[in-house]
Formats: sequence, C-alpha cells, structure tokens
Amino acid sequence: MQLLEYAIRGIPTGCVFALLAVGLVLTYKTSGVFNLAYAGQAYVSAIVYYELRKELEWPLIPAGVVAILVVAPLIGLLLERVLFRYLRSAGAMAKLVTSLGLLIAIPEIAKLIFGSETRRNPPPLWWVRRTDEWLWPEGATFVLDAGQVATIVSTVVVVIALVVLFRSTNLGLRMRAVVESPRLAELSGVDSERVSMAAWMLSSVLAGLAGVLIAPLFASLNPFDLFTLLVAALAATVFGGLTSIPLTFLGGILLGVLQAVLAGTLPTDSVLTNGLRPSLPFVVLFLLLLFRPGLRSTKEVTDPLATVDAPPPPPVVRSRPPWMTTGSRVFGTVVAVLALAACWFVLDSYWLGLTVSGVVLSIIMMSLIVVVGMGGMLSLCQAALAAIGAFATAQIVSATGAPVLLALVAGVIAAAAVGALLAIPVVRLDGVYLALATLAFALMFQSIFVPLSWVSGGAVPISVPRPVIGPIDLSDDRYFLVFAVICATVTALIVIRLREGTTGRFLQALQTSDVAAASIGISGSRSRVVAFAIAAGIAGFGGGMAAIDLGQASYEASFPYLIGLVWVALLVSSGARSIQAAVMSGLFFFLFPALLDRLFRFPSNWAESNPDAPSWVNSIADAVQPTWAQSVAFILFGIGAITYAKHPEGSIEAQTTASVNSIVRRVEARNERRALEAERVPT
Repeated sequence: MQLLEYAIRGIPTGCVFALLAVGLVLTYKTSGVFNLAYAGQAYVSAIVYYELRKELEWPLIPAGVVAILVVAPLIGLLLERVLFRYLRSAGAMAKLVTSLGLLIAIPEIAKLIFGSETRRNPPPLWWVRRTDEWLWPEGATFVLDAGQVATIVSTVVVVIALVVLFRSTNLGLRMRAVVESPRLAELSGVDSERVSMAAWMLSSVLAGLAGVLIAPLFASLNPFDLFTLLVAALAATVFGGLTSIPLTFLGGILLGVLQAVLAGTLPTDSVLTNGLRPSLPFVVLFLLLLFRPGLRSTKEVTDPLATVDAPPPPPVVRSRPPWMTTGSRVFGTVVAVLALAACWFVLDSYWLGLTVSGVVLSIIMMSLIVVVGMGGMLSLCQAALAAIGAFATAQIVSATGAPVLLALVAGVIAAAAVGALLAIPVVRLDGVYLALATLAFALMFQSIFVPLSWVSGGAVPISVPRPVIGPIDLSDDRYFLVFAVICATVTALIVIRLREGTTGRFLQALQTSDVAAASIGISGSRSRVVAFAIAAGIAGFGGGMAAIDLGQASYEASFPYLIGLVWVALLVSSGARSIQAAVMSGLFFFLFPALLDRLFRFPSNWAESNPDAPSWVNSIADAVQPTWAQSVAFILFGIGAITYAKHPEGSIEAQTTASVNSIVRRVEARNERRALEAERVPT
C-alpha cells in the first residue's frame, strides 16, 4: 500500500515531465528544432502571469489568457519570423546552437524588463490552493493539491489534442511536410510560411502553459529551475524517440513514478542516494541515449534539397597569400607584447585579475576547438571536465602535499581519462543525441559527484596555492599572467599541430562524409574518441589553472553547467576552429561585463544626490545595477550564438575573411595600376 502511495504521488511530477517533454517533441516534429530555449519561453509566460495575477491583482482567467494565449504565441511568432524561418534547411548543429543562444538570452531579457528581484510563491492556474475538501475522502493519508490536479488534467488534454492534430487533421500533415522539406512542400502547394508560423505559435502556447502550471511547484520563480526540470524531461522525449507523443507521455509518467518510489524507499542518510534522487532523470536520460534500441539508427530531420546549397568557404588562413600570413603573425606578436606590457605597467589589480581569468578561460575554450570545431561534436560538458581537472589538482595537493604543477599534470590526466571513458559510448551518437548525452553527464556530475567530499571537498572548497618557480612567486598576478600566457600559447600550438596533423585531417574527412572516410580506412569512432579525450585533457588543464588562479577549486564559482553553456555559445559564435576566437572569447567573457558595469553604473545614492533629475533618469538609475551588466553581456552572448546559422565559421572568422579579401583586392588593384603605368613608360 505504501508503495502504491509513493507511485500515486509521482504521477503529478510525471505529468510535469510529460508536459515539458511533449512540448519539445511538438517543436521538433513541426520545425526540426530541438528547442532548448523552450524553458526560456516558459519562464516569460510564468513571469507575465505572476506580475498580472499577484502584483496587479488581475482575475485568474484574464491573467491566464494574456500570459498563455497572447504573450506566448507572440513570442513564438517573433522567433519564427525573425530567426527560425531562415533555419528550415539548416543543419542540426546550427539549429541547436541557435536555441542554445536563445536559452541564454531570453531569461536575461525578461529580467531586464520585469526586474531581477525574487518572486516568491508563484500563484497556481487554479481557483483554490487545496482540493482535499472536495476531491479526497475523509481520512485519506495523502492528497494532491490544486496545482497538481491542474497539471494532470492539462497534460492529458494536451496529449489527446496533439495526437488528434497529427493523426486526423490536414494542418498536422502539413506541419510534418514542412519540417521534412519546406521546398518540396511548396512544390505541392503548401504555404510553408503560414504553416511554420502556426506550428511555432502552437508550440509556444504549450511552453507558456507549461511555465504557468509548473512555476507553483517551486518556492520562487527562477529560470534555472525551469531549465533543470526541462533537462530532466528530456529523458521522456528520448523514450519517445523525439517523435512519438504517446510514448513521450508514458515516459514522463514512468519517470515521475520511479523518482517518487526511489525517494520514498531509499535511505536518507547516504550522500550518494541524496544525490541520486534529484539526478535520477539525468541518469535515465544518459542510459536511454546509450542503450535505447534503434536510437542510433534514427535519422535526424534533414531537407533532401539541402545538398543543392553551395558548400561553406575554406578557412581564410588556407587561402590568404604567404606575405599576409607572415605579416599577420608579426602584427599579432607585436600586439600581444604591447598588451602584456600594458597589463604589467598600467592595469590595476582588479583589471589585471580579470585579464588573468580571461587568459585561463581561453585554455578551456581551446578544448572546445578540438571537440566542436575539429570533431563536429557539440559537447556541453566541458565545464564539468574542467572541474574534474580542478578537483584532482586540489585533492592531490591537499592529500599529499605534492607540488602544484605536478598535481596539475595529474589533473590533466584524470580529466583526459574521464573524457576517454565518456567518449567511448557517446561518440556513437550523432547531432542532438550527443549534445544531450554530454549535457546529461554534466548534470549527473553536478548532482551526484560534486557534493562528495572526496571529489570536491564538500561544502568547503579545497585551497590551491600558487606555485613558486625558482625565484619567481606566482602569487603576484603579473607573474601569474605571464605564466598563464605561456601555458595558453603552448596549448594553442598543440591545438594547431593537432588540427594540421593526421588527427585533424581525419576529423575533417569524417565531418565531410563518414562513409567516404570509412572507405579509405579512417575509423570514425577511434578518431572521435581521441579528439574527445584530448579536448577533455585540455579542459582539465584549464580547470586546474582556474583553481590555481582563484586559490581554490570551487564548482559554484567557476564551473556551473549553465556557465559552460555560455562558454559554448560564445566560442561557437566567435569561431569554433579559431585560436584567435578562443582567446578573444575567454577575455571577452570576463572583461565585457566589467566594462559595461564601469561605463553605465549609476552611484547607489544617485537619486538623493540629484533631486532635480527627471523621473525617467531615476528609473534608469534604479535599473542599472551590477547585475544589469551581467544580464546585458549574457544577452549579447546569446544573440551572438544566433549568428551561427548565417556564419557557421564564426563572426571573427567571417570578419577576418572580409578584411583579408578587401586587402587582397586593394593590393591586386594597386599592382594592376603599377603594371599599366609601367607599360605606358617609354623605353
């Protein structure tokens, strides 16, 4: 009887998983986009409902209609018209990176509009808080509250409606046709523009409904909670093969029931089980991705006419003249020396510390060059692998008293070993499945392993001292900056050698065609495992350096998985194959928010000091706080990822190519003029 009670209590949670998962499946079936930004869309509707219902005290029905049936479809229409209409024939990587950028940008935009203050006790989409007085018999040992009942009813209605839509209506058939190939659908007389708009508006309505229904499950309204819950719901989408709505619904229910049963039966005095209970959906997701029958053979939605498009241009470093390559290297060296001198003699401790952190982060960014740019694998767990390097370095120094640099080498080996073990099953997956598997690993690592004292040190981070090399004490940030630059330079040379060597050429061949590469004896699995392991080692090296820089190995301060997603979006939008992009991304991540903060922050006593200032200026002064700069920076990072669809080579590579072509044209025009002038001169 007790087991049955646990199972029944898990049904509302399972419906939460199912509602989110069905929304993801709907978006994927109707647009071909695995929409990670779904959580951001849900958050916007939830915050609008909160403001209308609780702050402005609107009645329930008008507030719900505005949040779910007005704001949500408008967001979907805006995303489709401005962005996703241009991605219908794009590859899976472009769509996934774009949704990743929106996941980062949308919640921050909402915070700027509605404020970042804590919103506690979100109101339910129901008239009463409790239902036990009229729904449950007297003396019942457990009850479901109104929000849970609303979630169950809404989820069942949504599933039935969507099944009918796709199986029995012309609109459902047209939606599937447009996502398969918009160009072929148009040849058959289907208005792909109108169908795509309807699909995005419908999926956004479902996101708004999910956000409003799920928000009351938490003590406060937070976009991170919604995204974590969304990632947990991914297990249900994989159970349904990303296409079957009934199987997705069943997977969500089973996952909720299993989680409730384990929560009620597992002991509460074990650190491992305490970590396993909240991370169960991530564990299930990871296992389903690896072992679900037929998943690896499932083909992603692609446009059969996409092959008529022109191939992307080659990197500019391979096509520019030799004299320009030499000049660029000389110019880059001079700029680097001048920048280092400015850091040494001009910057104060604050800006110097940010610069050091940016150089260290550039090492982790270079790991993404190997795995994403060269290997074509969208890894979302590089922050976790960097944390492994940091924790291993800290634990070895703390337990054995070994030199920090020797412990750093051990941390690199540990991260590379974990990366190799993870890569063996993961690299057999493709596209979105590989990205989801690495994301599931990052969440499992955060939930299960980070709380363990033998991994991270527990509640108190482990201290990591700065090393002393001969007479040089690296506790001085200026000396540590030089050390970090040397380490980043050596890492960059390794990545360049790898890119230009056999492994890099094998990976390039695999990105072009797996079948063609296999026909000439290239092992795709072996090459990708090697690339993944090397990238993990580089990430571990960067993580160890970050721990030395910070003075402790702190997961929350340096390696949260959401920050890792920002790193991916920033590097991919800058240039996933460019060393220059990795360095610029690392520096930009730390320096840009600080610059915004210094340039636009108002003093805390602005209103008192300027009583005659206009009210609108005072409103801006109240809004522009330290968190404002971080929000604006994250919005720009997210919007930058959106440009990947237009410039898959990266914005820095695109600008470099444009500059090189412009200079070459000018030089060629000048040479032609000189040749003509020489011909006119009489001999």
